[in-house]
Amino acid sequence: MLLISPALACTNLIAGKNATTDGSVLMTYAADSHNLYGMLTHTPAADHPAGSMRKVVDWDSGRPLGEIPQIPHTFNVVGNINEHQVAIGESTWGGRKELADSTGRALIDYGSLIQIALERSKTAQEAIQVMTDLVDKYGYASGGESFSIVDKNEAWVMELIGKGDDSGAVWVAVRIPDDAISGHANEPRIRKVNYKDKKNVKYSKDLFKFARSHGYFTGKDEDFSFADAFDDHSPASRRGCDARVWSYFRRFNKDADKYYEWCDGLTDEPMPLYIVPQRKVSLEEMQLSMRDHFEDTPFNMTSDVGAGPNNVPYRWRPMEYEVDGKKYLMERAIATQQTGWSFVSQTRNWLPDEVGGVLWFGTDDTNTCVYMPFYCSMTEIPAQLDKGNINEFSFDSNFWMNNWVANQAYNRYDLMIPDIRKVQKRLEEKYQKTRAPKEEQLVELINNGDKEALIKEVNFEGSAIAKEATDAYRDLAQYLLVRFMDGNMKKVDENGNFIFNENGLPVYPEFPGYDKRYYENIVKEKGDHFLVR
Repeated sequence: MLLISPALACTNLIAGKNATTDGSVLMTYAADSHNLYGMLTHTPAADHPAGSMRKVVDWDSGRPLGEIPQIPHTFNVVGNINEHQVAIGESTWGGRKELADSTGRALIDYGSLIQIALERSKTAQEAIQVMTDLVDKYGYASGGESFSIVDKNEAWVMELIGKGDDSGAVWVAVRIPDDAISGHANEPRIRKVNYKDKKNVKYSKDLFKFARSHGYFTGKDEDFSFADAFDDHSPASRRGCDARVWSYFRRFNKDADKYYEWCDGLTDEPMPLYIVPQRKVSLEEMQLSMRDHFEDTPFNMTSDVGAGPNNVPYRWRPMEYEVDGKKYLMERAIATQQTGWSFVSQTRNWLPDEVGGVLWFGTDDTNTCVYMPFYCSMTEIPAQLDKGNINEFSFDSNFWMNNWVANQAYNRYDLMIPDIRKVQKRLEEKYQKTRAPKEEQLVELINNGDKEALIKEVNFEGSAIAKEATDAYRDLAQYLLVRFMDGNMKKVDENGNFIFNENGLPVYPEFPGYDKRYYENIVKEKGDHFLVR
């Protein structure tokens, strides 16, 4: 049913350049997995001798899949963005099981598709071409997948699935209008489109023929729906997947509330791939959208007893449970505890590529992380974001410090989140406000032809930001432990400093206790057992 595999857990949100406050193309990606360490990767630009080969390794398992011929030159890649401001995200939906590779010869998994396309593409449309050529030539080794593919001018969504016994894959790609927002979250979302619109719609040449030959579709070409042909949209999967996109849509267009019925399984009228927002999306609001827990919706995660006495908007896995023979489902919000890392990519056509492409990157839970700006021209990964081990704690790791903060808040959420927001907001506002003067400085270096100085400055600032954010959260984690130890809440002043009495001793702490609902449920379950007689 829903989200059985750890890989089926990612969220992508998109805003076209005319739908954003500053004219940038914005795209988000959360890499959600219960076994994923949060780190930033880097592949340097390189020249390759004739005849050299490139190894292909499955992203999820680390299993070697084989080798393919290398091209003469590959581009600098920082995380999921390259030096030409091409950025790619994904979400897995699996689809029809019989379409998984059955030959054992397929070489290209979904993660390698992303990485290789970033190494070889200067635009989003080039990336689509690279990705589809790769699976045609070498076979596709993953299940159904949706990709967000953007550059400084355009945003595309491409959906792709293998062909089972046949090599390759079938796929469709749709350009998101510049004035629209879109998203996908473990459900295929491309349905009926204008297949004659070659400028904005691309698809595999055998798409209709393949779907008909396998009995997935019987209508006219113009009525073909990729999403419905290759996946089953149960009420459970809609609520756990499409509901995340719906919660993003409704932030920017009040008319999107009508798609609630689709997400809750009350109607079979699907939510569209994209909508035009009634107000434009800012970078800050895009980051905020990644922190969504269905607040102010019927799916609100703090309105039932499962939130506990501290209104915790999280639910531990498994998501499904059974009571009296009936199956129920936990909500699955955009912000979730098992995120390894996430980003908001910002691509801008009015700036040189070296400065225009920014990866606002964070590790662990999107709700409590700090989004740090790293330019696509970066060539050195900060030590705090380098490789690590999910089974080995480190005080110098951004991932582990964020986990330390977040995992304390999961137990006493409504008490701790205000202190977390203060530090998070202070850092993120600082990084956003300093972009304009920093970018003016970087552009001047480019205009002066001093590329070496540019790279040095980008690397230096990236390292300083990663250290500052990691150090701040190390201090925050210790502060939370001290302030909320033993179920108490120590008193602080308006600046968060602990209060002492006139003799220099800590003042007596508060006892927050529990909310009324918590006590009512004790009485409901135990009756007069605890009654004061």
